[in-house]
Amino acid sequence: MSEEARTPTPRPGGRSARVRADVVAATLAEVTERAYDGLTVDAIAARSGVHKATLYRRWGGVDGLVADALTASADQPWPLPDTGDLATDLRRITYEVYSVFTDPELGPTPTALIAAAQRSDIGATALRAFFAARHRQAAAVATRAVERGELPPSTDGSEVVRAATAPLYYRLFVSGEPLDTRAAEQAADVAALAARAGLFTTPGAD
Repeated sequence: MSEEARTPTPRPGGRSARVRADVVAATLAEVTERAYDGLTVDAIAARSGVHKATLYRRWGGVDGLVADALTASADQPWPLPDTGDLATDLRRITYEVYSVFTDPELGPTPTALIAAAQRSDIGATALRAFFAARHRQAAAVATRAVERGELPPSTDGSEVVRAATAPLYYRLFVSGEPLDTRAAEQAADVAALAARAGLFTTPGAD
């Protein structure tokens, strides 16, 4: 059967939610152990206990499964810092990214998932949506900074967070350069300075 990518549409609640949770957990475990090239619907079906016909029907194949694993991750709440200072909040966000991806136990799963998502169109679309959702959630730190008078009123909070975290992802997934706490702090501080200088304001906004 073709593994043509499609958008999964599981029904919320009840058995459907349990099936999705089991399938997402199995997908994450398989992609961590085998990476994209070793990922199969048969293995995910065996690990999740969900028949492979159901996986094909609802997810379309491994690309749809990877995409939905990202969607499920984006739906998880992300506790945000609220220290009363933008630079400190951003430092805590970048440190969280650093600590997750460099942790020998936690890091392999998100690293493998992101790498797998980049291998297909539906995965790449889900990855963009994942980061957009995370940036929207974390934009609250900039919104609070605006309310405190720390930033210009028309500051785009998502862009502030994107600027703070992008150097970390560049090292992790593009350049392969080592990522350490100093790099994480520096990225946060540069983004905070740029935001205070008004570089992330929305053009034409009051």
